Amino acid sequence: MRGIGVIEFGGPEALQVVDLPEVHAGPGEVRIKVHAAGVNPTDTGLRSGSRAAAMGEDPPPYIPGMDAAGVVDEVGADTETDLAVGDAVMAMVLPKASHGAYRESIVLHADSVVRAPSNASHVEAATLPMNGLTARQSLDQLALQPGQTLAVTGAAGCYGGYVVQLAKADGLRVIADASSDDESLVRNLGADVVVARGDDIAAQIREVAPDGVDGLADGALQMELAVGAVRDGGSFASVRGWDGNGERGILFHKTMVRDYDRRADLLDQLRQQAEAGVITLRVAASYTAENAAEAHRRLEAGGTRGRCVILF
Repeated sequence: MRGIGVIEFGGPEALQVVDLPEVHAGPGEVRIKVHAAGVNPTDTGLRSGSRAAAMGEDPPPYIPGMDAAGVVDEVGADTETDLAVGDAVMAMVLPKASHGAYRESIVLHADSVVRAPSNASHVEAATLPMNGLTARQSLDQLALQPGQTLAVTGAAGCYGGYVVQLAKADGLRVIADASSDDESLVRNLGADVVVARGDDIAAQIREVAPDGVDGLADGALQMELAVGAVRDGGSFASVRGWDGNGERGILFHKTMVRDYDRRADLLDQLRQQAEAGVITLRVAASYTAENAAEAHRRLEAGGTRGRCVILF
């Protein structure tokens, strides 16, 4: 069975086609024939070695990938699930050693896997699980009420775009940043107010929310530059584990999507929202497995709007 992984950490050229042993579903598990795997910044960190600790102490090859979409082709004995062989599905994967989404077949707990949106291709479905669950987790941590105001940095990115759309579905007022090139995109995602992206982001947001916003989801990793936009006693969600600075009674949350592993209930809610048009699945480009390095190069070059996807 083919996988895409690394024997030695390095640049995109370190990715190579590797041979992996066949896997089978055990009790409580399903096997997915993977047709598409999303490419995320976490994957480039695993490939380069900056996130090598997540691979554990097992020997290589190390297989990245947190997003898988494909078809169920095996259900383990004594598995309680409404999924059946032949169902189109999607799942979030927590990579460890050779257990990552960049492989032709993967076995996962049944409660990690849900049906893919009925109106989405495998490629489109592969853009949703990890980023969608991360956005959902940030909003759950911020715990804002309908009518309150949320600021989003990095709103044109996959995480930020999902935050904007899910926040609007939750009844929030959304102030989002964007470059001039991305302003139309961010408005179309549903942002009520769009401010200019930049190091003065806090001042930009305070111009339209003088008392400060109730919460902020920091997809652009602006941290100290952005926290000034939050009102006293508000909330700040960081996707890179920033502890904050303890100022003005602000509650700082670390958004760690691994805490939403095996949350089929939440992933299925995202499926329903995708089917209803509440959230938009955005594909930047697709690549064959043999050209996976090009997908990593494009992501690391910056400016990608939507996810690159590797095909199997």
